[in-house]
Amino acid sequence: MAWNEPGGNRNDNDPWGTGGGRGGNDQGPPDLDEALKKGLDKLNRMLGGKGNNSGNSGGGKGSGGNAAGFGAVLAIAAILAVGYVIFQSFYTVDEQERAVVLRFGEYNRTENPGLRFKVPLIDDVTKVRVTNVRSAESSGQMLTQDENLVTVDLQVQYRVSNAEAYVLNVRDSNEALAFATDSALRHEVGSSSLDDVLTEGRAELAIRVQERLQNFLQEYGTGLEVVRVNVESTQPPSAVQDSFREVQRAREDEQRLKEEAETYRNKVVPEARGRAQRLIEEANAYRAEVIERARGETARFKELLAVYQNAPVVTRERMYIQAVEQVLSNSSKIFVDTESSGNMMYLPLDRLTQNRAPASSSQSSGGGSSQQQVDIQTLTDQVLQEVQNRQNANIRRSR
Repeated sequence: MAWNEPGGNRNDNDPWGTGGGRGGNDQGPPDLDEALKKGLDKLNRMLGGKGNNSGNSGGGKGSGGNAAGFGAVLAIAAILAVGYVIFQSFYTVDEQERAVVLRFGEYNRTENPGLRFKVPLIDDVTKVRVTNVRSAESSGQMLTQDENLVTVDLQVQYRVSNAEAYVLNVRDSNEALAFATDSALRHEVGSSSLDDVLTEGRAELAIRVQERLQNFLQEYGTGLEVVRVNVESTQPPSAVQDSFREVQRAREDEQRLKEEAETYRNKVVPEARGRAQRLIEEANAYRAEVIERARGETARFKELLAVYQNAPVVTRERMYIQAVEQVLSNSSKIFVDTESSGNMMYLPLDRLTQNRAPASSSQSSGGGSSQQQVDIQTLTDQVLQEVQNRQNANIRRSR
């Protein structure tokens, strides 16, 4: 049966240990205040005080126990306060950070990475990341120098270079950066033409914006350093984008033709230079040849002069014969001087060879070499016969 079940049976095992009846040693549920007092009493004994025995009663002893418990609470509070102060007195600065310390709201120092100490409730520490590169974007529609509208999208990469200035000089450094970026961008776009902003001048525009923006940030004392400025896109107004695309295609065609012309020039110019160099080398060689020939002729003439001085008549006759041989060697006509008569015979070998040429060309190619030998022999016989006939005729006339 259950412990509280009615009937004659008694159940002495109730949850509060009161036995079966409600009288006698009925203590009821444990009191929360009594449990708290016992806990404080044990803590007081641990701290060296006297415990509050539950067997003793009386007003004096009760008030002494309460005072001891209150002292224990104060001791615990003091320990916690000291621990909190010690915990708040030390802080760590990472390698990527710098700590700006304010004492009573005034700048005191800037701490480098490591374990650092501060005065609690007096020093205020602000940590700033100085190594990571941050980015900010700016976009807007603005007027160019030639009064045309253009939309420019810009990205600025920056980092904190001076933690003290970043924390103290400007209330909101990011907002100051946005205002300075917009001002620098509008100033540079307003000083450029639309064609420069849309085409070849974009790189120069980014450089000029970066320089002007850095000057603004230094004047404002923001403690920021611009790492890079990227002009992501420049577009004309949507109403005239088609026309600008046509212009852009025309510019691309122009650039392509320029490149083709440059390629042709790079091909032709070296060839012309090579030919010119070859002509120069040939001219130098001809000059050297002429000079050496002239020197040889000069040396030969000097030697001939010495011989001529020794035997003028013989040398003059020899020079005459050599000159006549050199002249007649290139002639197709032969003059025969006969001793019997003062007349000179003329043999037209050129006509004789012309007369024999058609006959020789009609022969077959297989016997060409033998036929040429026969023609030469025949021509020689004819020449000798003609010389003999003319000599005989001259002899008859002389008789």
